[in-house]
Amino acid sequence: MRRGGKTTPPAPERRELRIEELKAILERAKDAPLSAEDHETLEAAIDTLAYLTRELEAKGASIARLRRLIFGSSTEKTSHVVGGTPEEDASGGGGAEGAADRAQAGEPSETVHKGHGRHGAAAYRGAERVAVPHGSLKTGDPCPACTKGKVYLQGDPAVLVRVKGMAPLAATVYEKERLRCNACLEVFTAQSPEGVGEEKYDETAASMIGLLKYGCGLPFHRLARLEGTLGIPLPAATQWEVVHRAAGLLEPAYGELVRQGAQGEVVHNDDTAMKILELGGETREEDGADEESGEEFEGRTGTFTTGIVSTGDGHRIALFFTGRKHAGENLADLLAQRAAELAPPIQMCDALSRNTAGEFDTILANCIAHARRRFVEVAENFPEECRHVLEALREVYRNEAVARREKMSPEERLRFHQVHSAPRMERLEGWLREQIEQRKVEPNSGLGQAIAYMRKHWPKLTLFLREPGAPLDNNLCERALKKAILHRKNALFYKTETGARVGDLFMTLIHTAELSAVNPFEYLVSLQHHHERLAESPSQWMPWTYGKTIASLNSGVDPPP
Repeated sequence: MRRGGKTTPPAPERRELRIEELKAILERAKDAPLSAEDHETLEAAIDTLAYLTRELEAKGASIARLRRLIFGSSTEKTSHVVGGTPEEDASGGGGAEGAADRAQAGEPSETVHKGHGRHGAAAYRGAERVAVPHGSLKTGDPCPACTKGKVYLQGDPAVLVRVKGMAPLAATVYEKERLRCNACLEVFTAQSPEGVGEEKYDETAASMIGLLKYGCGLPFHRLARLEGTLGIPLPAATQWEVVHRAAGLLEPAYGELVRQGAQGEVVHNDDTAMKILELGGETREEDGADEESGEEFEGRTGTFTTGIVSTGDGHRIALFFTGRKHAGENLADLLAQRAAELAPPIQMCDALSRNTAGEFDTILANCIAHARRRFVEVAENFPEECRHVLEALREVYRNEAVARREKMSPEERLRFHQVHSAPRMERLEGWLREQIEQRKVEPNSGLGQAIAYMRKHWPKLTLFLREPGAPLDNNLCERALKKAILHRKNALFYKTETGARVGDLFMTLIHTAELSAVNPFEYLVSLQHHHERLAESPSQWMPWTYGKTIASLNSGVDPPP
């Protein structure tokens, strides 16, 4: 959660506390030490007070802003922030407005029709499919109803979906028969079933543990408790050993994704706080470079997870790096692996200087969503002015929705925006300049600061009008960082730098598979099962190539280099 050039710690978890309860705790403290429960309650109250005090001291704080910070905002759609036209209100934000908001969120732009909300059989892509023949009839048999005609197969079978529950990790105990000779005492043990190795935890176990931990945010100790309840002992320490061992096998795929990510046409980057106990650092997102001054923080103690999403050649690669380095420094390390003959990539990020702190060459674009959010935050105090800005940007996102729906090439999209979005952005720039130059807005007000931010970064906010393929916002990276944020919310920290490295590896493989519409569990299993071939030729085992590679191996043909 950012404020100006800094990022504040997350709001305390919401908890109902009555003033009478707190007073009772103080009275009990006079006579005896606090109980564990009283201490926890008092600590929660102090954390909340400290958080509110910090926000009230912040520049531009308001009751509405504090309400959003603590309780969250359901949506930032224009119609919800400043109200919509009667037609938009009646439609619930559908039509073009909904398409624009879905485009900003990276979702499909087609109109969503109301339905029963249930999933059809086709939606169960990972389900086992069993063909069930008719028990008494086959093609060509006489009709048992009229006895005159013959029955033939219908085009589509009737479907029945059955969903069953099971433990995330199941165990099988093989009781192998043993026989002993009563003369020589030689013992003969039955062979293990075909396909069953001697390892206790196979690649499917490592994949599921990694997916639950680093893809879904389920800490080791919670999974251990769940599996223990279901009769499958799986200690947290054992889970770590399993994923650590698997990470060694998966390392070539991670390295290849980093190498290919460095060759991308567009790179999105940002970071978020992440504590590593071994480094003794705090999750202080204010460490580092200040947005306005650009001065480096001396003696940095904070630790961070950087998310970088590289797009190019029709693929999207999500990379994660955890440590003391900021997003710009990690991007510099990544681009050091870029081929020298390639042109500089487009870099999309917000205006924090730490996102560009490093020795590298990019074409810099800034996030419109971040500039827009500044107007959302002050819309309650300046409704008409903010409506003007938000509706202008909404039209730009509507055009982006059209470009996505029509699957335009980068050059076609650029020309489309130059024709339909450029005039609106030029009028918006003139309006922003007029508000300040004609003194219609107080520069130090919340609206004045929002306008100043947008004017200051205008060339980088409008790069999409000059460069083919330049994105409008950094939402792609923001969504990727939710993996790290979910891990932080549930597991709180990494213990060691090795643990952070393993987490980065699994998050990279899992989210890149998701961005490629590939089943991440099956992908992780395949990489481990073929780890020797993976080490020989990692490029054949990317999420978008491994399916063809496995098909070639199954057909007995070596995959192409």
